[in-house]
Amino acid sequence: MSFDPIAYDPLDALIHFLIVFGSSMFIALFVCLFVGVITRGTKGFADVFWGVLDFFVQIVHVSCRRIWSLTLLTIRESLRQKILFVFIIFAVLFMFAGWFLSGSADRPDLQVQSYIDFVLKAISWLVIPIMLLLACWSLPEDIRLRTIHTVVTKPAYRIEIVMGRMLGFTLLGTAILVVMGGIGYIWITRQVPESARDNLVSKVPVYGDITFTNREGAPTESGINVGDIWMYRSYIEGATKASAIYKFENIDESDAIDDELNLQSSFEAFRTHKGNMEKGGILYQFTFVNPDKNLRVNTAPMINKEYSDNRLKINRKIVQKSNDGKEAVEVDIFDDLVDKDGNLTVEVRCLEAGQLLGMARPDLFVRTPDRAFLVGYSKAVLGIWLPMVLVIMLGVTISCFVKGPVAILTTLTIVIVGFMSKEYMNEILSGQMQASGAIEAWYRLITHMNSQTELPAGPVSIIIQGVDDLIKNFLWLCQQVIPNFAIFSNMREYVIKGFDVSWSAALLPGIVTTAAYILPCLLISFYSLKLRELEAK
Repeated sequence: MSFDPIAYDPLDALIHFLIVFGSSMFIALFVCLFVGVITRGTKGFADVFWGVLDFFVQIVHVSCRRIWSLTLLTIRESLRQKILFVFIIFAVLFMFAGWFLSGSADRPDLQVQSYIDFVLKAISWLVIPIMLLLACWSLPEDIRLRTIHTVVTKPAYRIEIVMGRMLGFTLLGTAILVVMGGIGYIWITRQVPESARDNLVSKVPVYGDITFTNREGAPTESGINVGDIWMYRSYIEGATKASAIYKFENIDESDAIDDELNLQSSFEAFRTHKGNMEKGGILYQFTFVNPDKNLRVNTAPMINKEYSDNRLKINRKIVQKSNDGKEAVEVDIFDDLVDKDGNLTVEVRCLEAGQLLGMARPDLFVRTPDRAFLVGYSKAVLGIWLPMVLVIMLGVTISCFVKGPVAILTTLTIVIVGFMSKEYMNEILSGQMQASGAIEAWYRLITHMNSQTELPAGPVSIIIQGVDDLIKNFLWLCQQVIPNFAIFSNMREYVIKGFDVSWSAALLPGIVTTAAYILPCLLISFYSLKLRELEAK
């Protein structure tokens, strides 16, 4: 894979959520108090207090029966709007997709990837936009046509109306997604040729930590930089003591497949001369190291085949010659090479002089028993369901205080920014961009000052930096409030590459991100709908 799965820290995420949520609520409460005091004097304090209390009163007294009735009403209204016509578009796509995707790649693994990528993208691009339109348009349209009066005149709380809308759209979207996902799975399994069926798996990798040594064998922070713009891999020099050391934790017999330890690598070669091209790759070697027993076991030299999976199956019983070379000793991988803490250390060396071998942390992993393709595919469909639910919550929330077209544009803008602009905002806030402040940039533009020159000392510079700091703090809050939709696309990448979706690195962040917006959306929806004039068109 071309990305590094990093485990998610739920405690750190909870603390971060409390900081952002608390800051946002404090600002909102301060604004409400300020407006209340300006408009109603001291009575404004009481109005704000009872307004805040009303939300908690309604939450305590919500009725599941009323919410379910509003949910069914939402589903019926959506079906009357011919929402199920989306299946016609879906069917047309799958009827003719095979014509264009069949034979689009020479390699069987790339052929499988193109099928999976098409199915998952087609489902997400059909389901999410349609649910966005429904969620943003439904409530404003009911207010415009005054059909909302048939609900608000009955004993139903405003919070129940919001929850009924969100739940109704979610159930309808879930049903559509399940049907599309099932059809997509059947289509993939039927389209994939017999020669590529082995690629329809969900590999379960165990990744380790990576360190490097230089050509003298001394520890170093990274390998050699060969001039790549993408600083993803570091390179080790061939025919020297340079090595990459992988340390895998918690390795035991359950990680073996048929009493074999499976190592899979995807290293990248960098040639300083042509070398022997008939071999098809550069020679490298693994060395298993147990520092507790001062034991080192070398594997046979292997050829690194780029753009393909290099899989090494090692029997747990290895016959290793003794240091004097006179007798052979049988070594058990799990009993002798795994240290007392359950760690397996593997050194990687390039064997050819003048050649370099590049690697990153995910480029070598222990491949444990595979899971069925359906397992990983189902998790990828879940990765479409989570942003769909988030879009529904945002759409219903925004439609509570603006009209339909504005709600659609606002929600779509949030989704686009959440997908594309997070990294750019991170660069601005982290200080990586020079002269990243808005006021400072204008000052440099007007005075024809380049970004390398320091601002002149004085009160003007202090004011500029102070205003820019306030703007950056506000931008930081906006960045945290806008959902990071890029998290959900990672689940699709796992399945496309043939991996099972990681719980700690992909599923958990997606679930937590979606759950974090439930309470804020309910709060904003409730107060917006409560203060909105339902008689207005």
